[in-house]
Amino acid sequence: MDDVLVGVLAALAGFGLAFVVIRQLDARQKRDATAEAKQIKEQAEREAVNRLKEAELEVKEQVLQKKADAEKELSKLREDLRDHERKLEKRDESLTQQNDDLRKQEKIVEGTQKRLTDRLESVAERQSEVDKLVDQQRQILHEVTGISKDEATRRILSLVSDELNQEIGSMVLKHERKAKEICDVKSRDILLTALQRYAASHTAETTTSTVDIPNDEMKGRIIGREGRNIRAFEKATGVDVIIDDTPGVVIVSGFDPVRREVARQSLDKLIADGRIHPSRIEEVVAETNKEIEKFILKKGEEAAQEVDILGLHDRVLYMLGRLHFRTSYSQNVLRHSVEVAFISGMLAEMVGLDGGVARRSGLLHDIGKAADHELEGGHPKIGADLLKRHGESAEVVHAAFGHHDEIVTEYPFTMLVATADACSASRPGARRESLERYIKRMEELEAIANSFPGVAQAFAIQAGRELRVLASAHETDDSSAAKICRDIAKAFEEQLTYPGEIKVTVVRESRFSEIAR
Repeated sequence: MDDVLVGVLAALAGFGLAFVVIRQLDARQKRDATAEAKQIKEQAEREAVNRLKEAELEVKEQVLQKKADAEKELSKLREDLRDHERKLEKRDESLTQQNDDLRKQEKIVEGTQKRLTDRLESVAERQSEVDKLVDQQRQILHEVTGISKDEATRRILSLVSDELNQEIGSMVLKHERKAKEICDVKSRDILLTALQRYAASHTAETTTSTVDIPNDEMKGRIIGREGRNIRAFEKATGVDVIIDDTPGVVIVSGFDPVRREVARQSLDKLIADGRIHPSRIEEVVAETNKEIEKFILKKGEEAAQEVDILGLHDRVLYMLGRLHFRTSYSQNVLRHSVEVAFISGMLAEMVGLDGGVARRSGLLHDIGKAADHELEGGHPKIGADLLKRHGESAEVVHAAFGHHDEIVTEYPFTMLVATADACSASRPGARRESLERYIKRMEELEAIANSFPGVAQAFAIQAGRELRVLASAHETDDSSAAKICRDIAKAFEEQLTYPGEIKVTVVRESRFSEIAR
């Protein structure tokens, strides 16, 4: 019994101890859960505060961005407003100038009318004096001679008729001289006014272009191993590359401005790229040629827009752009054409003709110079045929054909264009003769060489002291190439007059290429 009792007591004690332990564990878990909940709550509060701050920052950034956009838009609007104001100011200045011109014209007309009125009054006074003189003569004749009235009338009329014929003849001559003086002064004023309203800069072309290089080591890369790079470049472009001791500069020389510009841009690209070898040179030169074609068309469009001429054919615009690379006695032909267009338009407006037709005629009058080395005939006929073929009006075609007074003038615009052309060409500093003669000589050298069969290309270099000829490898052999060289030299001696000597170099080479696939 005692053992049983002890066991029961022990069991009860164990249950009590277990209950106490369980209660303590529950209390601890509750405290842990409370602490964890508090920690979660605090973390949630912190995250809420952080998100609130982030939202505020985002709102502020959006506000600042909106403000910046608004300021940009306001700045753009202000700039547009300033541009509009500048345009209005220019328009006001133009209107003011036109008003001044009109007032000058009105004053001239008023002066002319006043002089005519005075002349008429003088004639009327003379007529009155003649009538009085006739009456006096009639009375004297009746008293002295006693002749009949009819006979006296006949004699008096004969006498008065002779006097009046002399008086009228002298007055006509006097008025003719006066009218001629007025016309000379008026025409001179019109020309001077037109030239003063349009004052263009004088354009002088050169035959060399310089290309900057980063260092002198680049000169060796341009020359290449045994000179293969520079030979390939000169062959592809048709210019002469001069590499001397001048630091940081390579000179490109050639009389043809288009070739020289292609060579200059190609050399710039090759230097920037760093890859300089014959195949790369050919690729760059071909690419630059395409860019120059686009540039020529752009120049034609800009010139047409500058003089406010619309509706020109694309071929006409292209040929007009080619004039940017043509010179006449060192005067840039495109700028000369623009100048002639403006002067022709001003002269036409001053004499009461259509200024638009005059500007169109002046702009296109020398367009034949863009193709005169490709077709037979002078540039007036070539230009007239080109304009007629592309739908230009008869006035414009006739101005191009007759602006050098080679045909009978049928339209007044032709005379205006011829006058404007003479003003543009003859004003001081506009032209120099030496460069034009030099370019003509270069073109003659190339033309003579290209006339021989088997010649693929010919380039005049070294200021005309050397001619480089590329013979076709398919049409010639070494013996015929040597004969071509000798024949060209003999043709120069027979057909040209030149100082010193001209070296003729004929190059014949074969090139083979295959594609590995």
